[in-house]
Amino acid sequence: MTLGPFLRGARCALTGLSLLAHPRLRAFVLLPLTINVLLFGGGLWWGGGALSGWLDAQIATMPDWLHWLHWLLVPLLIVAAALVTFYGFSIVANLLAAPFNGQLAERAEDLFDPGAPRAGRPLWQEVTVAFASALRMTLYFLLRAIPFLILFFVPVVNVAAPFLWAAFGAWMLALQYLDYPLGNHGIDFREQRLAHRADRARTFGFGCAVLLLTLVPVLNFIAMPAAVIGAAALVVERRRLVNAG
Repeated sequence: MTLGPFLRGARCALTGLSLLAHPRLRAFVLLPLTINVLLFGGGLWWGGGALSGWLDAQIATMPDWLHWLHWLLVPLLIVAAALVTFYGFSIVANLLAAPFNGQLAERAEDLFDPGAPRAGRPLWQEVTVAFASALRMTLYFLLRAIPFLILFFVPVVNVAAPFLWAAFGAWMLALQYLDYPLGNHGIDFREQRLAHRADRARTFGFGCAVLLLTLVPVLNFIAMPAAVIGAAALVVERRRLVNAG
């Protein structure tokens, strides 16, 4: 994986973060932001109460010879629990905010590339397409998440599970948010995945940056609209590279 495109993909997410208060985007940021704050606030309240018991159960299943790694495994398990919790609530947040995120992606893309063609769909169709896309993405995630989650309950293997889950989560976050600007142009999910595989480093870099935003307190509340704007920036950058080539 090439470092340059990886870093440029990560930078797109930071670009989204820096433009949250832009006058042309502010109105489209407010509602997704409110949904995110309410859901992630609830996730923190619920997750904090469940984390202690889950950690005790996981440590109890470890072989005796791994207990000396307690100082390393406990932080890893905490990170893993945070990833599962935040990604789970991210799915719900994106389902609820899908129609508004589609509009935010369109306005952000217009900001980065004023000459880009617009979807031109009526509002009811935008809502229908965005919600159907979010449901499809949720199903795609669930079918692939289950094997990763099972790894957390397999002794010895569960040591590597947090790292595998983090990589999987970063990739899924990239697919999830890039679907908004790409879906606005009528690009179906199969075509999107082919484009992401051809530009794997940039896509993964973007997903890693979004994942970090979801794990940093306070920033996790604004991660969703920042990621939508950043996804639009990445799509415009990718399009310019294709046109230049």
